Amino acid sequence: MKIGQVPDVCQGHAQCYIIDPDLFPLNDDGFSGVAAEQEVPPGEEDTTEMGVEACPVAALRILP
Repeated sequence: MKIGQVPDVCQGHAQCYIIDPDLFPLNDDGFSGVAAEQEVPPGEEDTTEMGVEACPVAALRILP
């Protein structure tokens, strides 16, 4: 499974970070530090889906 961040969409609500700060780190400005495309560690799929769904501005995506 891969996830990615849609560039310039994150508004810093940090709902993903609340779900799992290791999977969804914040950068120094308080915005999502998720890369444009990154691999999800094995066993973290359910938590990843919750974090992506928690974003109120849909800044995160599960990639094919």
